[in-house]
Amino acid sequence: MDLTSSQLADLDRDGYLLLENRFSAKEVELINDRLPSLFAENHPGNIVEQSSGAVRTMMGLHLRDDLFARVARHPRLIGPALQILREPAYVQQVKVNVKAAFSGEIWQWHYDFATHKEEDGVPKPLALNLHIFLDDVTEFNGPLYFIPGSHKFGEHGAFKDVETTSYQLWVCDQERVKKLIEAHGLVAAKGAKGTMLIFHDTMVHGSPNNMSPWDRAIFSLLLNPVSNAFQKQTRPDYKHQRDLTPIEMLPDDCLNVLPVVE
Repeated sequence: MDLTSSQLADLDRDGYLLLENRFSAKEVELINDRLPSLFAENHPGNIVEQSSGAVRTMMGLHLRDDLFARVARHPRLIGPALQILREPAYVQQVKVNVKAAFSGEIWQWHYDFATHKEEDGVPKPLALNLHIFLDDVTEFNGPLYFIPGSHKFGEHGAFKDVETTSYQLWVCDQERVKKLIEAHGLVAAKGAKGTMLIFHDTMVHGSPNNMSPWDRAIFSLLLNPVSNAFQKQTRPDYKHQRDLTPIEMLPDDCLNVLPVVE
């Protein structure tokens, strides 16, 4: 399922691309069914919210669960990514970000490459973020906000915020964000469960609190070219995998969704 020339042009212009109905309701249900047991694990990759204690993000899922190892090699994710990257890539990170109903906290304004450069010594902003919406994502339940075209400006400058949330994050200066929004606008990445989202490593984004009664969970796969691999090893594998084996796609039915027996 290659991207069309029009879709590639949209991604290049805006820095992000939404693909509706990429995964079926049954496939999403199969993924969601694995989440409760993973939430309950006492694992360092499970980061909880400061206020509620609810899980905020679960990292390293492809190293912890066979289904997520298969999701991370699904051709509907990997195919477009390799089409864009045009070279072998490795799995840098696999996680699920969660915003629990009423209590899900913000992700500050940031761009992912700041963390990859500062924490892992990744040389260039070439990684791709590939998402699957595991819930319907609306304007109410904490969608990602993007500044369209912000990926075109390279590095935006960042500092490490160790106070705002339970997850320490390299974030953008608010004055920089204000100027970018005034010049380029602001969009919310919304879609039904099963929607796929692709965005670039220098794309400035964040997300608000979830004040709604609806949960919002998103699967995230980060692929990085093998030629652009980390130069430092300061973080554990569940945050940045050290195995540089090039990713290979599994068959399209790799999630083994079985028909319902009446």
